[in-house]
Amino acid sequence: MPEQTRARIVVKSRQGQEETVQEWMGEVFVKEDATYIRYEEPEEIAGSGATRTLVKITGGALKIMRHGGVESEQTFEVGRRLPGFYRSPLTSFNLSTRTRSLETNLTGTTGHVVCEYDLYVFEDLSGHFAISLHIQEEQ
Repeated sequence: MPEQTRARIVVKSRQGQEETVQEWMGEVFVKEDATYIRYEEPEEIAGSGATRTLVKITGGALKIMRHGGVESEQTFEVGRRLPGFYRSPLTSFNLSTRTRSLETNLTGTTGHVVCEYDLYVFEDLSGHFAISLHIQEEQ
């Protein structure tokens, strides 16, 4: 098992003028050619439980997998439209993302990732989004 480093993870998500900022403590580790970030999100819907999130970052791709109270998967690769899904106690749907840009700047287990993409829900364009992850090793 690779060595895990405690880190502060800040996730910013933007659609139009609306921006959401969330911060968690989690673990970061490097395995082969990928950097992984793991953290737990608190319960979103009463009784649904916490959601465990795993982010996989490689040279040209970003994958976000969530399991628990919310189940979802999104994959981002520049110029590609890739399938995913979202499931919660309240709703469920297939989605896809078409990635406009993806920038990774990581040194070991510290750095940031910025991704801009179009989100499609049931094949209809839902909107243009930007997400950034900032990872800072705990001192």
